[in-house]
Amino acid sequence: MFLDTSFLVNDEIQLRLKETVYGNIEKGWVPTYHFAICDKQGRQMGDCDLRIGHNLNTYYGGNIGYRIYEEYRGHHYAGKACLLLFELAKKHNMDHLIITCNPDNYASRKTCEYAGCHLVEIVELPEDNDMRINSGETEKCIYRIDLR
Repeated sequence: MFLDTSFLVNDEIQLRLKETVYGNIEKGWVPTYHFAICDKQGRQMGDCDLRIGHNLNTYYGGNIGYRIYEEYRGHHYAGKACLLLFELAKKHNMDHLIITCNPDNYASRKTCEYAGCHLVEIVELPEDNDMRINSGETEKCIYRIDLR
């Protein structure tokens, strides 16, 4: 199920695999890769993940998640990581990906745009959504990129 990820590198960053997690059908979780976003010297600058497959959880939570440590922000590292993750998603025969963020997270919205995604809609999270229950989040921007 999980593939080799050693190709996830460009002239600025490399994605180092930290772990893979199999899905859980009962909870609606899909298989996931977890990476450290590192510079060419191996210094970790953040984290990202790729969730393989589509369901209601990935529509609201996205196929990709990312976090850049504060001291490394402003260099498009999250967007560059997304571009690498798109290549891994293609190897899994995924034809599109969803990336979501909170409407007031302008940095994340810019990352989605940098990576070539387009805003599909801003939605209210369902009352039973885990992000709403556990974190008090109420809305998500839904971005999509077609990979084919």
